[in-house]
Amino acid sequence: MSELVFAFIFILSPFIIYFAIGGSIRFMFSLAKKRKEKIYKNLEAKALNDLGFSDWNIVSYFDNFVSVQSTRSVHNYSEKDFFRETPQTLQQAPNILAQKSKIANTLKKFLITNAYKQHTQYPRLENQIKKVITNASAYRISVNYISPSGRNWTKKEISLTLHDINKLIKDPTLLMTKVEYNQYLKKQQQEALTKKQHAYYERVNNIIDFASKIKSSLFIKGSVEQMNILIVHLFDRSVNNIQKIKNVDSEDWTMMDSFISNIETEMKNLVQKNQKFLDYYESSDFLKIKETCKALTSTQREFNEYIAEKVESVSHLFGTRIIRNETVNEDEYQYLRPYQKEITPFTAEVSAAVFASAENSPLDYVIKNFYPDKAIYPEQIQKLHLLIEELETLKEAKLIIDNYKAEYQQYLNNVPNWVMEEDEVGFYSRLGFASIDESALVVEYKFSYTSGGGMAKRTFSVPMTEETIVELIQALEGKLTLKAFSKEQRALMTSKLRNFIKTRDNFTCCCCGNSTHTEPNLLLEIDHIIPISKGGHTKENNLQTLCWKCNRAKSNKLA
Repeated sequence: MSELVFAFIFILSPFIIYFAIGGSIRFMFSLAKKRKEKIYKNLEAKALNDLGFSDWNIVSYFDNFVSVQSTRSVHNYSEKDFFRETPQTLQQAPNILAQKSKIANTLKKFLITNAYKQHTQYPRLENQIKKVITNASAYRISVNYISPSGRNWTKKEISLTLHDINKLIKDPTLLMTKVEYNQYLKKQQQEALTKKQHAYYERVNNIIDFASKIKSSLFIKGSVEQMNILIVHLFDRSVNNIQKIKNVDSEDWTMMDSFISNIETEMKNLVQKNQKFLDYYESSDFLKIKETCKALTSTQREFNEYIAEKVESVSHLFGTRIIRNETVNEDEYQYLRPYQKEITPFTAEVSAAVFASAENSPLDYVIKNFYPDKAIYPEQIQKLHLLIEELETLKEAKLIIDNYKAEYQQYLNNVPNWVMEEDEVGFYSRLGFASIDESALVVEYKFSYTSGGGMAKRTFSVPMTEETIVELIQALEGKLTLKAFSKEQRALMTSKLRNFIKTRDNFTCCCCGNSTHTEPNLLLEIDHIIPISKGGHTKENNLQTLCWKCNRAKSNKLA
């Protein structure tokens, strides 16, 4: 029995020795492996500490996961499908990639500058870091399909760089369906059209601002009127017409651009023309003439002041010029800034029917539109009486001023023809002569009709000549009650009566004795001895001839 056991042991002894030695070797390898793992963990902990990371899971390989309904869907699925379904992730993706890039750059820098390169476990650490860098190199989407039985599993990876993401963000059409793309194009075209329309409106507004700013500095006769006409043309062609152009590529824009550019050019030319005159008035040639005439014109200073008072008086008697916003009614979209324009003192905007009737019976409609309150007829009649006298005085004063100008011709050497042709009034005013603008002698009522669409415009005026004012006074008196009529009835200060009184008084001032016989350019006026304001009438026995100085001194005092 012992021999059998010994034989069995002898047979098994190689195996026993093999397993004993193998176990020892495996145990030794296991100890070595554990020791290496511990060494690596220490190295890894130091590296993570240096990097400021808690572990290597700071960056995941996939950023999003999508499940689809079939294997075919996996193959057909794209990043456009994903971002179209989840548009919010497209805005988040750049931030995720930025964070990934920051981590990757930190790791790349660590691989270059760390102090562990000589460590025996460094290659393993390096591989781990490179794996994280790979994870951080792109924005990835995992597309998966799992069959109902769970046996069929298909997946696909979509990898995107920051450039890919930014391309999708900058060009939203890449994510659109065909219907969405057509709608987008339509919207873009409308926005482009609106932008172009407002750019043209802004050009028009800049012209309006320029005209409003520069208008007060224009002094050549007719310049302001030319400026106003240019603005009216600008309104006629631009207001609403800009809005009517429905295509951003329409040839109408070229025509509109050319028209607006022409308006701009004409305005600049108008300003340059005024500047040309201003330069002349500041030149040594003009200053020399002005110095020569200075002593002569200084004696007329008081006369000039008196004429200015008369012009102001007419303005107050007839009405002051008013300002209106030229674009209020015409600009239905209210894109344009208003342009303020002076209009005649009395302008009535009427219907087509009233306009036609007013043309046939002008004075009747002057009274209806401008004298609606019968209670103040007496006051208005009194003003109209005085208006006749003031206008006659200004007409005579203008003749005297023209005589003065003729006397000064010998001193006006080398004056450019264009100055006298286009700014004669301004030239003489700067020399010190009294100035009576022709418009001050043109008193009129105006009726204006504008069609609903603004395409048709018609106007006509009723000039207030002496004869017309007399008719107006008589018409107003005819509408007064008998008591009021008898109070207001009086003779009118007509040209015939004025000449009669002057002839009667031998063209001599009844106060100072000066006359046109000794001073041919003397301005004589007819004075009410008892002023109208104090109940005096326009009758021969209440009228006297006074020179302008004595009349100015007397004012409305009793003789």
